[in-house]
Amino acid sequence: MIVRIDKWLWAARFYKTRSMAKDAINAGHIKINEEKIKPSRKVGINQLISIKHSGGEKIIVVLALSSKRKGACEVQKLYAETDTSQKTRQKLVTEVKMSLLSNPIATKPSKKQRRQIHQFLQIR
Repeated sequence: MIVRIDKWLWAARFYKTRSMAKDAINAGHIKINEEKIKPSRKVGINQLISIKHSGGEKIIVVLALSSKRKGACEVQKLYAETDTSQKTRQKLVTEVKMSLLSNPIATKPSKKQRRQIHQFLQIR
């Protein structure tokens, strides 16, 4: 079975539409074996695909081919994420959580705090 990369990414549920997969490939977010590719590139079993997205980079190994979109349980059998990819993504998630915890989100001042701000600004 021969499957195009844009069709496989759509079938593996990485993108909602084939056109979104095609745009990501053309933008250089998808690479096969560290090579920049075109949407018509054929996918083979045991190829390494790196996918860059907002959550970081995900490196996967193709385990099976499919040109039809299936349920989420069946799609998980199409690929496997590498251990190093999982570790780096997990490290990134913990760093983001730690940065959010260390910098509290600024909230709107209360009525009392607004009065104090106004008094401070009028005196100076």
